[in-house]
Amino acid sequence: MLSNLEARTILSNAELLHDADAVQAALHHVAGRINATLADRHPLVLSVMGGAVVFSGQLLPLLDFPLDFDYLHVSRYGNDTRGGELQWKVAPRENVQGKVVLVLDDILDEGETLFEIKRRVLELGATAFYSAVFADKDNGKTKPIHADFVGLTLPNRFVFGYGMDIYGAWRNLPAIYAVKEK
Repeated sequence: MLSNLEARTILSNAELLHDADAVQAALHHVAGRINATLADRHPLVLSVMGGAVVFSGQLLPLLDFPLDFDYLHVSRYGNDTRGGELQWKVAPRENVQGKVVLVLDDILDEGETLFEIKRRVLELGATAFYSAVFADKDNGKTKPIHADFVGLTLPNRFVFGYGMDIYGAWRNLPAIYAVKEK
């Protein structure tokens, strides 16, 4: 856990990648694409805690169709900066059976977490699986899954803001920042 001073120092030394206006434009673009694709499907929307809280909270009011909502909680990062072992805190429930499922997450980094979520959701009997991520990191690696809806593509840097944290802090920023490269 960062102190207030440490968190503020990180932000003051960070590079702004996308300001709040660019973030909102990307959000509205994703919402439009989801509306066009899922308007007649009455999906179950699953938000991945805690990174997707901001994205989900701002996206849901922009969706103009009926939906059901739930959440799941899985992490490979915790407060670390590198992915580790997958940890299910709240797994998808049986309520996915027979449903079209849309999973919302903050960032597609290596793709391992979203790949496992998709596997589990389909194993539980979902009829279709879609995923929306606010950001897709261009890390130069082959990912086991690609998101159906993507807000922004980000460089292969440590990023934070708009739901993405740095050592647990700054999920609440309306813009996207990157740690400055040394």
